[in-house]
Amino acid sequence: MREHKIFALFLGINFLILVAQIQGLSISFYEANILYGDSSLLKSFSTFFLNIFGSNDYTLRIPMIVIHLISTILLYLISSYYVSRPNDKLWIVFIYLLLPGITSSALLVNIAGLKIVTLFAFVYIYLRFNNWSLLLLPLFMLLDATSIFLYFSIALFGFSRKQWITAGVSSGLLLLAVFFFGIDLSGRPQGRFLDALAIYSAIFSPVVFMYLFYVLYRRYMTHERDLVWMIASSMFVISLLLSFRQKVNIQDFAPYFMVALPLAAQTFFHTYRVRLPIFRRRYRLLFYSAFTLLVVNALAVFFNQWLYQWIKNPKDHFSYSMHIAKELAHELKDNQISCVNADSEKMQLRLRFYGITECQGTLLSEEKNKKGKKVTISYINIPIYTAYVTKVNK
Repeated sequence: MREHKIFALFLGINFLILVAQIQGLSISFYEANILYGDSSLLKSFSTFFLNIFGSNDYTLRIPMIVIHLISTILLYLISSYYVSRPNDKLWIVFIYLLLPGITSSALLVNIAGLKIVTLFAFVYIYLRFNNWSLLLLPLFMLLDATSIFLYFSIALFGFSRKQWITAGVSSGLLLLAVFFFGIDLSGRPQGRFLDALAIYSAIFSPVVFMYLFYVLYRRYMTHERDLVWMIASSMFVISLLLSFRQKVNIQDFAPYFMVALPLAAQTFFHTYRVRLPIFRRRYRLLFYSAFTLLVVNALAVFFNQWLYQWIKNPKDHFSYSMHIAKELAHELKDNQISCVNADSEKMQLRLRFYGITECQGTLLSEEKNKKGKKVTISYINIPIYTAYVTKVNK
């Protein structure tokens, strides 16, 4: 019971912290493009809540936070199959909540959150009910084209273990996914391999990423290759192979690598505890280094606006694309302006979410204009955006 109470406390604190972050975020162009672009599962998911509760930042983001909390519960349940001690499961959850990529997927409208919850649900049902998990596999095809590689990894596992039902169902879905999405292996050798590794490091933090890679390699050498290992290692290797010839959106593959966390925890706790206390020092050093870096990353995300005072060019801020639009819309409304013609198509689409429509009568431009009204957006008294609003005579 104590374990469950601590876990519930983790979830509650995490939920409150994430909700508190919403006020400091604006809709990004990527998110606005999802809402106002072509039909997709993510668009339908978000607009369902926006149509019911109104168009605002909380309605936009809280559903993603709830999805994130469900994913965390599923990870907690999955961890029971890999570690036995209650504290170990809590540490897995704690590390998971601190990962930079998880914080982003919880706050932003992106497909990663839906991928993670669907994958964790599939893995948990597989661990508990085995073949019943196959009923969830078609859902991945509704997410995006990376389902092709997921079905390939599951089929590979099925054939290697002579689990013919798993192999047959995943192979059939693989062919169906290839028919719908196609598969692009074109391109030429390019220097994107290191970029892919750098993005993985940013999503997981460098120490955690390197240890996950080590665990997957170690389990390959010791033949400890269960379904979770097959999914995580196959998706990781495929993403790196594709990066040799084309630009790969690593964010599409990273959610499948996330499921390796329980494997890493199992390996770490086992190798740590089989050693005498005198020989555990380097493992404690590894753990404390990873944990410290995760905490620093989390603080940087949660207090990101304070970083502007140390950045010479505000556009170099990692969250710049998530700022400005909401405050700019409020400034325009305070000046009785409800529509503009922005010189930036991205800003034009972002302002649409906040009720600023497009028209030709008012020009919004970042270029200095003595005839225009200057509008400045500042965070902690530091100007980060300046634009000029000009009435256009017809």
